[in-house]
Amino acid sequence: MTDSIANLPDSRFKRYESLQAALNLIDQGFTLIDSNLGLVAWNSTFLRLLDFPAEMAYVGAPFESFIRFNALRGDYGSGDPQAHIDARMAAARAFTEHQIERTRPDGTVLLVRGLPVPEHGFVTLYSDISDQRRAQAQILKQNQTLETHVAERTAELRRSEAQMRLITDSIPALIAYSDRDRIYRYINRGYQDWFGLDPAAPGKVSAKEFLGADTFAGIRPYVTQAFAGAASTFEYEIQRIDGSRVTARTTLIPEISANGKVAGCFELTFDISAEKRAQDLLIQARKMEALGQLTGGLAHDFNNILTVIIGNLSVLDEASGGKQAVADFVKPALDAARRGAGLIKALQSFSRRQPLQARAVDIVPLLEAGIGLLRSSLPENLQIELTAAATPLWAWVDADQLQQALLNLIFNARDASPAAGRISLCASASLLDGAQAADRQLTPGPYICIEVSDQGSGMDAQTLARVFEPFFTTKRPGLGTGLGLAMVHDFIQQSGGAIAIKSRQGQGTEVALWLPACAAEAEQPLLAAAAGTSSASRGLALLVEDEAEVRKVVRRMLRELGFAVIEAGSGSEAMQILEQTPGIALLLSDMVMPGEVDGRALAAYASDPIGLQQILLMSGYAPEQPEQHGQGSLVPILSKPFTRAQLAAKLEEISS
Repeated sequence: MTDSIANLPDSRFKRYESLQAALNLIDQGFTLIDSNLGLVAWNSTFLRLLDFPAEMAYVGAPFESFIRFNALRGDYGSGDPQAHIDARMAAARAFTEHQIERTRPDGTVLLVRGLPVPEHGFVTLYSDISDQRRAQAQILKQNQTLETHVAERTAELRRSEAQMRLITDSIPALIAYSDRDRIYRYINRGYQDWFGLDPAAPGKVSAKEFLGADTFAGIRPYVTQAFAGAASTFEYEIQRIDGSRVTARTTLIPEISANGKVAGCFELTFDISAEKRAQDLLIQARKMEALGQLTGGLAHDFNNILTVIIGNLSVLDEASGGKQAVADFVKPALDAARRGAGLIKALQSFSRRQPLQARAVDIVPLLEAGIGLLRSSLPENLQIELTAAATPLWAWVDADQLQQALLNLIFNARDASPAAGRISLCASASLLDGAQAADRQLTPGPYICIEVSDQGSGMDAQTLARVFEPFFTTKRPGLGTGLGLAMVHDFIQQSGGAIAIKSRQGQGTEVALWLPACAAEAEQPLLAAAAGTSSASRGLALLVEDEAEVRKVVRRMLRELGFAVIEAGSGSEAMQILEQTPGIALLLSDMVMPGEVDGRALAAYASDPIGLQQILLMSGYAPEQPEQHGQGSLVPILSKPFTRAQLAAKLEEISS
């Protein structure tokens, strides 16, 4: 305590002590200096916070002593202590209000605030804000750590989003998400490929615009269902930006939020055009199979009936001696019966029982020959033209069946064309890659493509979907059976090829056939058919047929061809005759007969042990394809109904 304070009167001294005790209770350091920069008042917190010895503080103590003490112990940092002292004393003499932060060497952070006190001097407050600054530093550090984590997480999310987009863009499908307001928030690259939309701006996408008003109206009920909370799947046709039309299948899956409401909807769309084509082909194949089964059950009986009718009418025609009165009745009946036989043969082709005589065929000459045959049957103003490569185009195909198929297509084009129209044929070589071949249900490789197009009335979608159905026709009754395109379809598939039709109403029709290409081969000469009768005795023939009327007709043919004939009504009866009758030169037997012994078994028995050389089977079921029996040799087959000339030709074939 200084002498000046000690000499104060008791009342003033006590007042001073009370004031000092109160100042010492303040948790902020406090100093008051007079205009001469002498210490007037202070508290113990000031001495403690700045670590000053207690003896330094007394009334009148020069403020410079505190500045010097700090400078000498390095509180103001490196450099000349006197320079630090001079700078701080100059600032103190200005008595300017200030607020600064100062960090002491021990790490204590002090907030120093100075205020002038008019007519008394300058008061300074010292606050320890170390904890506050440490807390702020900790918060700042935590914020920086959090920001680092957020940045890392954001980068990770962006990488994940990029990976997810890469995945969704690689999937051959359209993937999208729209919010509850039906605004797209995400679309993958499929939308760009199909419709030219920008995946980076999904919010600008309008389903009504890229689908079209009509298509959008058709699918709207399914969209409404999905946004009501129920998943939906539907199929529809759409046109892509390249002009192609595809069949699409879309599945909409609603996103349900925690409150049970629909937050948005996920969308997945696939191109199922190939699947639909495969389904159509499967349905067509099943129809053909069903028709074949039906045909197989009826053909035998119909052919037996027609054999009797044609055989008897032929005899009646020959016996008439050219009388016109008889011919006027017989010829139409014969023609009708033969057309019936042709229809049965056409139906049998669907059951895959008509084998193809495939060989290497140069397509261009075949087309030229067909056009030459048809020109006279086409209207004068209807043009037919052929475009083909200069080099030969060889395909592995049955030439006769192909020519018949092309006649069907050209006649269809003729019937659909206007009087002054044009039918165009085009033949070219085509190398189908994996995708192209799969689209046509073929294996990749070289093919010959034949296109037949017209400028006719065309077909609507409903008609186009049914063109390959047996008996389906748009022609008036009596002008078509509806088997033409069905037979072409069946033949092309049996040949290992494919057929496709493009047609639109008022814009004509184009039919494209793909046939397997092959190397050129030398054509084999055709076997000349013997059709005449013979008066010479050709030996004894055993005729086996369970239908009496058919036996009667065939027996007459054999006799006219020079055979003596014995008959059997069953296979077992024929076996007994073969055992007991020497000198039989020919066995002519039906293939399908009641009982345990059918034509195949009888042929095998006649060959061994009997040793018969001339064996011929006939059938209303089977085509003219040799039948192999137990010995490994082949037995020719003659399809019913047949004429005497056809029988003669087949007999010449087996006897040569």
